[in-house]
Amino acid sequence: MKKLLILILIIAITISILFLLLQLRRPSNERDWNSDQKILSYAEFNDDLVHVNNIRNFSYVSTTDYTQAYYDKTFDINKLDSLYYIVEPFGNVGSAHTFVSFGFEGDDYLAISVEIRKEKGESFSPFKGLFRTYELMYVIADEKDVIGLRANHRKDKVYVYPVDTSKEKMKELFVDMLERANALKEKPEFYNTLTNTCTTNIATHANKITPEKIPWDIRLLLPENSDKLAYELGLIDNSLPLEDIRDKYLINEKAERYADSPDFSKRIRE
Repeated sequence: MKKLLILILIIAITISILFLLLQLRRPSNERDWNSDQKILSYAEFNDDLVHVNNIRNFSYVSTTDYTQAYYDKTFDINKLDSLYYIVEPFGNVGSAHTFVSFGFEGDDYLAISVEIRKEKGESFSPFKGLFRTYELMYVIADEKDVIGLRANHRKDKVYVYPVDTSKEKMKELFVDMLERANALKEKPEFYNTLTNTCTTNIATHANKITPEKIPWDIRLLLPENSDKLAYELGLIDNSLPLEDIRDKYLINEKAERYADSPDFSKRIRE
């Protein structure tokens, strides 16, 4: 019995020391980042005009072989007319990446993807994500980059769901997400597998605009079926059975067919 108590005490002390060491670790924007996440995007606001800097627009040969490119662009938020919720299931046990894309008049689109910011040699681990391992970043990118990468090179299924909401709420969401990207550029945060992920951040933004619109649900943490949650809440098209809706908005075949098209975003929605 005495030996067992000593063992429990040693384990408790070890866990306490590890916890304290983790708390001493501070998030930073100054690390040796992967080349695809080295540059942060940010926005400058001038009334209804938003100038977005460093929009990522890579051309991919594979997931590890790509040509880097960025551009700056000014958007008029009054021309914002559509919003999309995008789900990329991968792995197992409910794993998925989710992000959003904003559509403007003239088939102009801008995607915002909340991701871990990987250092060179790092790979994602949900377990490590619990322990202040990864910084958080908002990747602001051309759809041909972030959707094409996932559908055509990672070979994951990608669903692009139109969101049923008002133009005013689209504008509020767009501005709020860009302000968050700006804030992370100045004051970095750690990703957390339970509290600070791609999907929990999207839900937080949505609930900031419409309080309690998205209730807590396990599908926010295991977002492979977060489209089902959105379907049940009426946030996406629910005019057909869910499996038919998924078939309708699965874009992989079109993404491959129009991979090199200058009208990529328009074509995958046809």
